[in-house]
Amino acid sequence: MKNGSADEFRCLSADPFFIRCPLFPRPDDGTTESMNASPYPAVNAVLETLLAEARAALGDRFAGLYLYGSLAAGDFDPARSDIDFLVATHGAPDDATVAALAALHADLATRGKWAAKLEGAYVPLTMLRRHDPAAPAVPHINEGQFYLSELGSDWIIQRHILRETGVALAGPDLRAHIDPVTPDDLRAAVRETLRDWWAPMLVTPDPRLAGEEYRAYAVLSMCRALHTLATGEIASKRAAARWAIGALDPAWQPLIEQAAAWRPGAPMPPQPAVLAFIAFVARS
Repeated sequence: MKNGSADEFRCLSADPFFIRCPLFPRPDDGTTESMNASPYPAVNAVLETLLAEARAALGDRFAGLYLYGSLAAGDFDPARSDIDFLVATHGAPDDATVAALAALHADLATRGKWAAKLEGAYVPLTMLRRHDPAAPAVPHINEGQFYLSELGSDWIIQRHILRETGVALAGPDLRAHIDPVTPDDLRAAVRETLRDWWAPMLVTPDPRLAGEEYRAYAVLSMCRALHTLATGEIASKRAAARWAIGALDPAWQPLIEQAAAWRPGAPMPPQPAVLAFIAFVARS
C-alpha cells in the first residue's frame, strides 16, 4: 500500500478462525458496510465483489480470501501494480465449480481497470502446508487468462509471503496452515525460477520483452532474485531495487533506476540491455 504500513492494514479479530478487515462484515451478520482493505476505494470495491462472488461460486468449499504482493506489503503503485490474491478452499473444486469460477473472472474482467488487474489462484488449504511438485492443478487467473495449472516452485516464495505478510480479508490465519519456509528454501526456489523461467529467455526472448512495462518488470524481478540469493529474505520490488543499486556494480545503476521509476508511456532501455541483466543474474 502506498500509505501506511502493512501492519496498519492487517486484518485483526479476536476470533482466530475468522479474520476480517475493519468494516468488513461477517457473511451472516446482515450488514452492508464496505471493505476497507486498502486506501484505494476502487480496489476495495473490486475485492468486495471478488469475495462475494467467489464465496457464492464455491459455496461450502470457500475457506478464505487473502491479499499478498505489493498491496499487502505496503508497496502498491496504482500506475503499475496488480492485485495479488489467494482464495483458499476446502478441497478441490469440481468441474462445475471451475466453470463457474471461469465465468466469474470473465465477467469481472469487463468491469474496469482494477478488476482486470486481479491475479491469483484457488488453492485447497491442505495444499498450502508445504510445496508438493506432484500436487494437482488448481484454477489460476493471470493477465486476464483463466486456466488450470500446477503450483510451480515460485509458490514456495508465495507461500512464505502469504504466511508472513499476507492480509486476510476473510478466513483463518494462514500461519496455522502454512509451514515456515526457510531462507535456503527461498534461495532454492529463486534458483529454480531463474533456471526454468528467466534463463530460457536468453535463447528465445519472451515476446512481452518487446514492451517497456515487461522490461521494467524483468529488471525489478532480477533485483528481487539477487536480494533473496544474497540475504535469504523476500523484499518488495522497490526495496530490492534500492538494495541492488547499493550492492551491484555501478554500471547496472541506470538500468535499475529507470526500471524502478518507470510509468506507463515512459521509455525503458532496449531488450538487449535487459537480457544482459537477466544473464548476469542467471549466472549468480
